Amino acid sequence: MHLWFTEEQTAGFGITAKIKKTLYHEQTPYQVLDMVETETFGPMLVLDGMVMTTVRDEFVYHEMISHIPLFAHPNPRRVLIIGGGDGGVLREVLRHSVVERAVMVEIDSAVVEVSKAYLPQLSSAFTHPRAEVHILDGFRYLSDIAETRRVSYDVIIVDSTEPVGPAEKLFERGFYQAIFDALSEDGLFVAQTDNPWFKGDLIRRVSRDIAQVFPRAFLYTANIPTYPSGLWTFTIGSKVYDPRTIAPHRVDRAPFLKELRYYHPALQEAAFVLPRFVSALVEGVLENGTTI
Repeated sequence: MHLWFTEEQTAGFGITAKIKKTLYHEQTPYQVLDMVETETFGPMLVLDGMVMTTVRDEFVYHEMISHIPLFAHPNPRRVLIIGGGDGGVLREVLRHSVVERAVMVEIDSAVVEVSKAYLPQLSSAFTHPRAEVHILDGFRYLSDIAETRRVSYDVIIVDSTEPVGPAEKLFERGFYQAIFDALSEDGLFVAQTDNPWFKGDLIRRVSRDIAQVFPRAFLYTANIPTYPSGLWTFTIGSKVYDPRTIAPHRVDRAPFLKELRYYHPALQEAAFVLPRFVSALVEGVLENGTTI
């Protein structure tokens, strides 16, 4: 008897993976959490029936959401990660020795604990001396920053689930304004913004909202096979810097580059070259949303 997991990505389309066994299942206060062992992609973290990450292809997402904004900033000393409970983004951020403090704010403690138990490849940075992990609501954390003005961040990375359940408010204009307010004068942020095949309307709306808050806004893509359609987008809002350009001297101080499996300095520009149908979604909204 074969067991299969299927993520229904639309009413008429999904992806399926052969399952060896279920490793963990829990209804947390926020979502249904499953960890399954797949035949092709190894351990797979699933939240509310949606694939969050797998051991085999996690490096694509985590490298691309982290290193693009970090290399764009000349001195990203303070970094905030909203979400990212599996630890993959925190791991990549802390590869940069220039980062003095990396704060991760995750709403669901169960994601962190299960990732520690079943995804050691991702969660290895939780105990790093430059890391801080807080189990808090990300939106509330930003509101607290706004009220106290106690800290600002150079780079903010939003590693959220899709816009359902507790993550819905992480795709709203008010959230992007709170991020803007929490950034330093030359700060920038990035968020995962789903796929252009099935969520074109979402990408267009989010792009417009971010562009109305930030002076500069851009979209870039990466190939992640276990995510809906395989083509994934990320949107950057920047106060000053063009993320298509690596800040001077940053690569020279990044000996870890040879360890990466997807990101390459040449992708700092190339990832922003959009397929025509993707560019058309954000034409007139984002700086790189221009068809030729």
